[in-house]
Amino acid sequence: MNAKSNIKCVGLLANTEKKAGLHAVVTAATLIQKAGVSICAESATAQCCNLDCETFDVPAQLAARCNLILVFGGDGTMLRAAHDLDGSATPVLGINLGGLGFLTGASVREMNTVLPQVLAGQYAIESRPLIEAHTQHGDHPQTHPALNEFVMGRKTGSRMVELEVFVDGQELTRYRCDGLIISSPTGSTAYSLSAGGAIVSPSAEVFTLTPICPHTLSNRSIILSLNSEISVKVLCKTPEITLSGDGERLLDVLCGDCVRIVRSRHAFRLVHLAGSSFFKTLRQKLHWSGAHI
Repeated sequence: MNAKSNIKCVGLLANTEKKAGLHAVVTAATLIQKAGVSICAESATAQCCNLDCETFDVPAQLAARCNLILVFGGDGTMLRAAHDLDGSATPVLGINLGGLGFLTGASVREMNTVLPQVLAGQYAIESRPLIEAHTQHGDHPQTHPALNEFVMGRKTGSRMVELEVFVDGQELTRYRCDGLIISSPTGSTAYSLSAGGAIVSPSAEVFTLTPICPHTLSNRSIILSLNSEISVKVLCKTPEITLSGDGERLLDVLCGDCVRIVRSRHAFRLVHLAGSSFFKTLRQKLHWSGAHI
């Protein structure tokens, strides 16, 4: 992809709690401006890094101003960016300030090489689908976006929860478990993987339903079309159940409540560099050596 003429302004967004990595933001700003491209930044990022540029309090407004966003942090920072950018079509390149991440595209050590390549248009864009949870409390319907997953699990205590799952209006099963993970393709390498779920290629348009410590050993992960409508009804009165999205608690759900989960019409657009791939990241992240038993 040759997009040099399209990149007139680059937005900068950082996890400002990672103080040791903020010098990377300053370095990136200098490299970008030397290439003749302007910068803008999220307000907290600009303040922490003493950047002299146009600033925005709201990340979605930052995205509307620029042609590319650099996000400095880890996968957690990328997840927050996916939420805060609110379905923006502006592509995002993650610069990892720590270990290797599944969502970040390059490390800090690679910036001197990576940024000239990106500004020269030597990159590809991959659209990762967002998913949505729809809830209803009285007359107050709410929609909650997520990139990785939604989790319905007990709020406190050690008792199992009881959930009934429907797919496109048809009953699938009833779970007695510690919780249920409904993940997107992107989220297959997050909580779902830790709970025994399958690794899914990001290009596979599927949901993965993974029960957490199910009472019945035959309850395994189930793969469903990403175009399905998944409804999860709470059957138990105790323990209290909470709905979380991408690790953030959203709300408590009560007995009889139903959470509906569908594919969002929005996507998170990730920048990928030449030579990078999901499978290469898997091998590195999971330490797959290819050795024989």
